[in-house]
Amino acid sequence: MKVLALQFDIAWEDREANFAKVEQLLTEASPEPGTLVVLSEMFATGFSMSPEASEPHKGPTSRFLAQLAKRWQITLVGGAAIGKRNQALVFGPDGKLLHRYSKLKPFRVGGEIYQAGSQWAVFGWGETTVAPFICYDLRFPEVFRSVAGICRPELYLVIASWPAARAHHWVRLLQARAIENQAYFLGVNRCGTDPFFTFPGRSLLVDWHGEILADAGSEETHLLASLDLPALREYRSQLRFLDDI
Repeated sequence: MKVLALQFDIAWEDREANFAKVEQLLTEASPEPGTLVVLSEMFATGFSMSPEASEPHKGPTSRFLAQLAKRWQITLVGGAAIGKRNQALVFGPDGKLLHRYSKLKPFRVGGEIYQAGSQWAVFGWGETTVAPFICYDLRFPEVFRSVAGICRPELYLVIASWPAARAHHWVRLLQARAIENQAYFLGVNRCGTDPFFTFPGRSLLVDWHGEILADAGSEETHLLASLDLPALREYRSQLRFLDDI
């Protein structure tokens, strides 16, 4: 099973430019049907608090993701401000919305205005279970433990607009959450700049030992990696830490 992260410098509040960039990166990566493709938090606008950044359900970003997922026959995850919530939208290969997750921990200290979600979410991808989270959620281990204790996801996604000033936190926290929850963690961050921050990229795939299996670095690129689910399941069967949550 393959995962693909698209890392790029988001054009500030310019959906059409960002849609074109995603199309370009996806064409360059040319994912196989069935691949899980992941974009960063609010990929179409940047981490903007402007009213224009928010969209209705089935707005332009949702339509773009649905069309792209169907065209490439992939499962596609992308972040967008929908109504009053900062969400991760999940579309299946048929172009239908599989799930939406609302960020549980809005970044209030950074001025985020979107309302907090009320519940974690999981979705099925092939033979496994995936749990999506967004950026600042990563700092709260209890959020991840709550879903691990019930659903045992084998892959967690963290889509982000994580600033360069705390890039080392991003890496260490992904490693810590992966070890704690005996799972793969795919963190998908943006690079470049917006009017307020510089972003380091560093989209990562981390395994249950906390080892970094793939690192996108600091530039625009795609990160493609394979998951070894039998190895993860063998490790979990030998060390049943999650049973004691």
